[in-house]
Amino acid sequence: MMRSMDHLLVAPVALPMVVGAAMLLLNERRRSLKAGIGLASVMAQLGIALTLAWQLHAADAWPDSLAVYLVSNWSAPFGISLAADRLTALMLSMTAVLGLAALTYAVARWDRAGVHFHPLFQFLLMGMNGAFLTGDIFNLFVFFEIMLAASYGLVLHGSGSTRVKAGLHYIAINLLASSLFLIGVAMIYGVAGTLNMADLAAKVPDIVGDDRALLQAGVGVLAVAFLAKSAMWPLNFWLPPAYSAASPPVAAVFAMLSKVGVYAVLRLWLLMFAPGTEGSEGYGGDWLVYGGLATLAFGTVGLLASQELTRLACFSLIVSSGTLLSAVGFGHASVTSGALFYMVVSTFAVAAFFLLVELIERTRVFGANVLALTMEVFQAEGAIETAEVDEVGVAIPMAMAFLGLAFFTCALLMAGLPPLSGFIAKFALLSAVLDPVQQTAAWISGGQVWAVVALVILSGLAGIISLSRAGVRVFWSPADRTSPRLRLIEVGPIALLLGVCVAMTIAAGPTMRYMEATAQALHSPASYSDGVLSTPRVPSPTAQEAP
Repeated sequence: MMRSMDHLLVAPVALPMVVGAAMLLLNERRRSLKAGIGLASVMAQLGIALTLAWQLHAADAWPDSLAVYLVSNWSAPFGISLAADRLTALMLSMTAVLGLAALTYAVARWDRAGVHFHPLFQFLLMGMNGAFLTGDIFNLFVFFEIMLAASYGLVLHGSGSTRVKAGLHYIAINLLASSLFLIGVAMIYGVAGTLNMADLAAKVPDIVGDDRALLQAGVGVLAVAFLAKSAMWPLNFWLPPAYSAASPPVAAVFAMLSKVGVYAVLRLWLLMFAPGTEGSEGYGGDWLVYGGLATLAFGTVGLLASQELTRLACFSLIVSSGTLLSAVGFGHASVTSGALFYMVVSTFAVAAFFLLVELIERTRVFGANVLALTMEVFQAEGAIETAEVDEVGVAIPMAMAFLGLAFFTCALLMAGLPPLSGFIAKFALLSAVLDPVQQTAAWISGGQVWAVVALVILSGLAGIISLSRAGVRVFWSPADRTSPRLRLIEVGPIALLLGVCVAMTIAAGPTMRYMEATAQALHSPASYSDGVLSTPRVPSPTAQEAP
């Protein structure tokens, strides 16, 4: 019989769907009621995600650390199935934390910039949660489209010519990627006769000859769609304009959208082409490494070239995607565990930075960016002489102290400097990459290993140079600035995201053990496949036993 605990798997999809639909029935003038309902929904989703993570890791409710929910009680692969393992629970928890932070920040004023903000936000969470839970590729496409449709409305939220122009580019690129998604799905189904992920993992080794070539071509087309959403170079030119133009809470929650693409690549690649898969072992792994390296290099150059704080956050997000994609391409559990640790830290740090930027900009007069840059250039050439002022005991307002401390913490996390969790994550990742065992994979060369190490270190160096330069201009420039009035509802979300990263520093041991267990399960696809396919239907309570 199905237990009440099993219904937790469908709740992250059903709850935001019902809440979002109910909000559409409410008048736009009742924003306070919508905000309260939305926050309650996100907090409930966070509680569900953390419960799933705890139960799956402890293996109490689900001894095999895999929970399967058969929608309409049809067995896999014939029916729709939802499956949750440690990776799913991790992604659900990240989405809920980011959703809570972004929605709380938006309630301060951004939800009033346009219509239907709260329903769109719930549908966005529904799409992301469904993408992490679904057990077949077609429904992955469905949830991707729900997520993207909501994101189209959110990226345009608040209107404005810059936002509309960037938003239209964002929509066009994602519509093209969705078309490629469908083509890839059709090619895979034509060869394998199934779109269930677990069933595909079981059937791929038996596909040979021309069928295997067609399957790999379909996977390649599908990968282009995923990698465009993952912001891999050269498919990531849409990200900086779109994310820079979006409102701060939308940009913060959008930090998770690129990780949905990374999740899809990680999940499907390890299921279908994991090391040990006969005939298709590591297919495309070298391209993932090369693509990740190119993305890292592009993000590093973008960091050094950026003068605006929002673009710094965008290129930091691209650096994060490049690091993760190159780590996935290595195809080894220890590298994957370090990458998962890094994914959480980098995503939360960039999201916090997106929120922080707006508060920082309130302290500066119009044109302060240009004035600070001009002063820096002319002072370097000796064209401007500044009088030395001996100031002793200058008071720092509480708001400026918070902004400075938050900026400093974000800089350490995004650049991966000690002693915070960003450094721990990068150290775990690079130590695994340098392990000689990683170089035994046929598609990994010594040059790729050292290229990953060099670019990860250089990207961190570029990050700290760029962020230090920006910090000096913001907090130490001679331009007039005022101490802003900050509300608790605005500083709380930033403190939440950075507090989680600090907590991961303190609890690095337990966190790393969770990531290692997650990576080991991912690199053992047979257990996932067998668990989903062997889940029995729930017998009808009115069914009679056969004599």
